[in-house]
Amino acid sequence: MEFKTLRDLYLNSINSYGSKDAMSLFGGEQLSYLDFASRVESVMDIMSNAGINSGDKVALLSNNMPNWNVCYFAAVASGVVIVPILPDFSGEETDKIIIHSEAKALFVSDKLFSKISKDVIDSLNLVVRTKNLGIIHQIVDTKTVFSEPKSEDVAVIIYTSGTTSAPKGVMLSHYNLCSQMTMLYSLFPLSTQDTLLSLLPLSHTYECSVGMIYPFMKGVSMVYLDKAPTPSTLIPALKEVRPTFILSVPLIIEKLYRSQVLSKFNKSKFKQVIYDFAPTRKLIHKIAGKKLKDTFGGNLRFFGIGGAKLDISTETFLKESNFPYAIGYGLTETAPLIAGAIPGKTVVGSTGPVLNGVDLRLDNINIESGEGEIVVKSPSTMIGYFKNQEATKDVFTADGWFRTKDLGYVDSKGNLFIKGRLNNMIVGPSGENIYPEEIEGVLNSHLFITDAIVTQQKGKLVALINFNTEELEKRYQGIKDGLGYRMEEIKADILSYVNARVGKFSRITNVVEQKDKFEKTPTHKIKRFLYTKGTSKKK
Repeated sequence: MEFKTLRDLYLNSINSYGSKDAMSLFGGEQLSYLDFASRVESVMDIMSNAGINSGDKVALLSNNMPNWNVCYFAAVASGVVIVPILPDFSGEETDKIIIHSEAKALFVSDKLFSKISKDVIDSLNLVVRTKNLGIIHQIVDTKTVFSEPKSEDVAVIIYTSGTTSAPKGVMLSHYNLCSQMTMLYSLFPLSTQDTLLSLLPLSHTYECSVGMIYPFMKGVSMVYLDKAPTPSTLIPALKEVRPTFILSVPLIIEKLYRSQVLSKFNKSKFKQVIYDFAPTRKLIHKIAGKKLKDTFGGNLRFFGIGGAKLDISTETFLKESNFPYAIGYGLTETAPLIAGAIPGKTVVGSTGPVLNGVDLRLDNINIESGEGEIVVKSPSTMIGYFKNQEATKDVFTADGWFRTKDLGYVDSKGNLFIKGRLNNMIVGPSGENIYPEEIEGVLNSHLFITDAIVTQQKGKLVALINFNTEELEKRYQGIKDGLGYRMEEIKADILSYVNARVGKFSRITNVVEQKDKFEKTPTHKIKRFLYTKGTSKKK
């Protein structure tokens, strides 16, 4: 069933699923779809009594909980524009977003309330606690009547974290988001028999669209954690919830692969040789994969991975272990999915084919490699950036297609492969196109590395890295007093490891330790521009 607005979607779910479990906080409250509707109506009344009108903006700054969803649907079903804010934005950035978005109200969790300045709080019509929907602050007492939203109306403004620039407010309409739901159902149908365990911030487009609105549309039961998904929090939840559906970023599964599989075969050269022998490795992966599926509760049928490029060695493990992983590619600006591959149909290194309803082409194709900039025409493409016509114009072609600014190619079977960001590409000394993300993927698969950035310095490729001190401590005793003479041995090992796994033009010449942790965006991507000044870019 297709919907024109999120209000239509919301009402259909309430009427269709009624007393069925809708969502819960792990170890806490459980709401049915009817319970959920009751809270939504309460929040609508709170907004109405505080002078909030359809078309006004309200900000939502909260950690995951059922009331996050309540506030979201209360807004969009009333024709009010919701502005979800990533919890990891700084206080100053959060203030700027609230002011720039022209928000008149704020829904905020107790943990994040202190981020907001008093001046911003005092300027708002209304501030509500997400924990119990109690009113913290209200300065307007005027009853309003909401109007039903139209398909073309803005439903949400999402501020991107930005690795290269200040945050921009992405405007998505009801039509954009409802179209995405139709495409998701054609990719991987969900039903009332499914259970979702939510691990990612709901303020991220990926989790909000694919992991909240879509499951809500299909009557799925959703479970939230009130703490970060560390092993001590996650494993008991997996055992009890036994989810069928989980969304993740690469970092989570890459950590599991490194700690539970790879680390056991890096303790000696002999074990490394055994692991590098393909038939032995595949057998090891199948055994480890079964254990991993059991760890996830035994019912998992969809483990979606998106938000960044997945390390090839980790994906090889997932593929060879028959783990039910899926890969998705998209952007906030496309609500978000453009392409995806479901369990059993993944191709290592690829994001899968484009979704039904999306048109994709490559612009400025390199004749030799077949790679070009990915541009798309999709019903889920944003209206534009809020109050930023210049940035909006920059991301659309003359004929109205959206420029992803990602480089890639499509194979003969229609599978899309992402090579890297257009703005990140390095031009080698002989004009070769070098994609630092690919080299960084290999670097990050090394046991001793936590994060890495590849830059070009004086015509040479250099890796800036954060060491994994925990793994180094296991291998070398006494590193707290300094690695000393072993540092050259470690760097040589990293150089050998990486350069054996990349093309000749992508080989690094030096490894430089980055003492401080890399500065990251609220979506945990390294702010590349801070570390690549002077890097040679495409001319």
